[in-house]
Amino acid sequence: MDLTGKLLVAMPGMGDPRFERSVIYICAYSDEAAMGLVINRTAPDLTFRDLLSQLDIGEGIEVAPASARAPIYFGGPVEHGRGFVLHSADYTAEGSTLMLSPAFGMTATTDILEDIARGEGPRDVILALGYAGWGPGQLEGEIGENGWLTCDATPEIVFGTENGGKWEAALRSFGVDPRLLSSDAGRA
Repeated sequence: MDLTGKLLVAMPGMGDPRFERSVIYICAYSDEAAMGLVINRTAPDLTFRDLLSQLDIGEGIEVAPASARAPIYFGGPVEHGRGFVLHSADYTAEGSTLMLSPAFGMTATTDILEDIARGEGPRDVILALGYAGWGPGQLEGEIGENGWLTCDATPEIVFGTENGGKWEAALRSFGVDPRLLSSDAGRA
């Protein structure tokens, strides 16, 4: 099973408050590790303009008004100082964009931030600080213990749904009514 490009949807009562009602886009998945970005939780009190200032980027660049308002996301509890941009496939930076699927790319260089500031970046973006990570077998164990459901990632859910509605939208995308979920795992 390859979860790259899928969404992890937190089950009720998963036990880790950092991930309660989280939706995570899986950017990399292998037998050795998994890495993803929380796509429905913004970092409080941090703006794109603040991020550019902290990174000493954008001096002399007039930041496009729409870009200045772009939220910064809490990508996960690992390496908060590390940034990632999950974006639509209409943007690629040679040698630094990893195409995750036909609809999604990820770029982690400052070039994309400069392009976004100028209004020349991808159509859709999630700017994330930190990431969620799992060691060998850890994510599979959490899925087996009813901590997560998985579903296909769509641009509509990832970029087109407001943050507070992404959890329910992801569940409904494969026919699950969020009101009917239980945190108890069943065994056959």
